[in-house]
Amino acid sequence: MDPVQVRPMQENDLLSAERASAVTFFEAERSTRRVSDPEADLRSAAASKQWIERVRFYLSVDPAGCWVAVDEEAGANGVVGFAISQNRGRLWYLATYGVLPSHQGQGIGKRLLDAALTHADGRPGVFSSSVHPGATRRYRMAGFSLHPQMRMVGTVDRSTLPAVDGLREGQADDFAWMDRLDQNLRVAGHGPDHSYMLDTLRLVVCRDRARPGYVYLDHRGRASLLAAAHPQTAQKLLWEALASSRGTTLVNCITTPNEWAVDVGLAARLDIGQEGYIAVRGMPVPAPYLASGHFL
Repeated sequence: MDPVQVRPMQENDLLSAERASAVTFFEAERSTRRVSDPEADLRSAAASKQWIERVRFYLSVDPAGCWVAVDEEAGANGVVGFAISQNRGRLWYLATYGVLPSHQGQGIGKRLLDAALTHADGRPGVFSSSVHPGATRRYRMAGFSLHPQMRMVGTVDRSTLPAVDGLREGQADDFAWMDRLDQNLRVAGHGPDHSYMLDTLRLVVCRDRARPGYVYLDHRGRASLLAAAHPQTAQKLLWEALASSRGTTLVNCITTPNEWAVDVGLAARLDIGQEGYIAVRGMPVPAPYLASGHFL
């Protein structure tokens, strides 16, 4: 009998699932690290707490999309894999997914992904993928197109920052038009994800409703999610993020249709490199758009 059971995630799985996630992604970063990359670090206590809170949110909104693989021989801390997905209107996204290195190559990842895709129920789908060869093979076999992503890193040359106007701080009253913009760019709105992000991130929006756009910034001023109706609006929002950044910054999830972001990053003297894939099925790659790794 197979000791590994794939089942719906429960609240009391959160701590064990977070530990499995931390180890899985640490080992993945270490194995794919490039010479120019910093050494991989285990997830901090603050980041672990944030992971648990975010997955608790997913469980509260769409629990049927959250799955774990549990090794019954490992006892109470037996989560060895996880697939956290969510349905938002007509769109499905995979928020995070992985299997402990010690349990890879046993078909557990396929079972988890199959469960999450069953929850999708034929919806168009999107997620951000690592370069792990086993995972990318599985995604392609599930019908996803893999579009290479770029990232830009470095310290912003402050002398390059242009004067940016026409922006303001965002608030919950903006969610309705933001969801309409999301629908045009990525099939469906973010819905309850906006409320969660607004609680933890800074929201900046464009004042001109004829050229709408928004960006969420993390505590270091980095763009966590950016959406706009026009590339010019997107560039203005990204410049605001770079102006808000402190120390080394990062712009990631840049796909080929979003070369406007490359132009801004190069102008700010950031360095460009490659970073995984955006995987899409039944939809085009969103643009002008920089996806969130967690809320897509």
